[in-house]
Amino acid sequence: MKGMQRRIVVVVFPGFQLLDLAGPADVFGTAELVTPGSYRVEVVAPRAGLVTAGNGVTVMAGALDEVEGPIDTLMVAGGLSVPRHLADAALVGGIAARAGAARRVASVCNGAFLLAEAGLLERRRATTHWLSAGELRERYPDVEVDADPLYIEDGHVWTSAGVLSGVDLALALVARDLGHEPAGRVARGLVVYLHRPGGQSQFSLPMAALTPRSEPLRELQAYIDAHPCSDLSVPALAARAGMSERHFSHVFTRQTGLSPGRYVERSRADAARRLLETTDHPLDTVARRSGLGTAETLYRVFRRHWRVSPGDHRRRFSPPKER
Repeated sequence: MKGMQRRIVVVVFPGFQLLDLAGPADVFGTAELVTPGSYRVEVVAPRAGLVTAGNGVTVMAGALDEVEGPIDTLMVAGGLSVPRHLADAALVGGIAARAGAARRVASVCNGAFLLAEAGLLERRRATTHWLSAGELRERYPDVEVDADPLYIEDGHVWTSAGVLSGVDLALALVARDLGHEPAGRVARGLVVYLHRPGGQSQFSLPMAALTPRSEPLRELQAYIDAHPCSDLSVPALAARAGMSERHFSHVFTRQTGLSPGRYVERSRADAARRLLETTDHPLDTVARRSGLGTAETLYRVFRRHWRVSPGDHRRRFSPPKER
């Protein structure tokens, strides 16, 4: 597509999330201003006409089944109404048909469900909003669902996490198409961060755990998050919960979806993240105050959970120092 205007076709439907359209559309629109002739955006829906987003704003869309010719990127929006549209043959069938004419296919948030329903995520790794990841995994067992990254590229198919991660995905596509310098100008024009890596986690790590049904375990979970430097070993936590170690491990894992050890590590990693973003403490101090012990452990844990080094994260996300 070098030297040619890239055709971006965004699929919406009644009740779609407006930001899933507006965010990427503004990225591609700004890229067109930065590099004239690079992109044009079309909005389509199962039926042509006005389409009302979940927040009540209406947009004009063309008909999905009337899209003809090659497509550079077919992008599917998400929204709270997605579940009731999975049986819409015009929408799902239209996505499947148009995907065959597209160089690449993408989804924002739970638009991944529509891609999966159209058979486009079969045997692929994909992400979606973390709240919907379990349902995507259960409904489509042939999809390798990873709830952590902001976006995932698997072959010609890209999926992104919740809402604003669609901006991250669109910036990544612009960087891939035009290079990092033009993408950086787009990001600066929109006053957004360039370019959050796809592996960046989409949520605070303890949020990945379910809230326990048991009040004592909810209190214990809050205690873990508030006291990262305390003894948070299984024996200590089991004693605090008034259970045997074996029973505690079983109940905690069943009710939160994470083993006690894994939850503690995630909680401490998140405490370290907050310290990196809000203080200028040296890494060994951050490691000690977050309960991770040493800078080496901090580095290893950070790489495992966020796929970036602690120093890199601090440079990207800490506020600038006042002059």
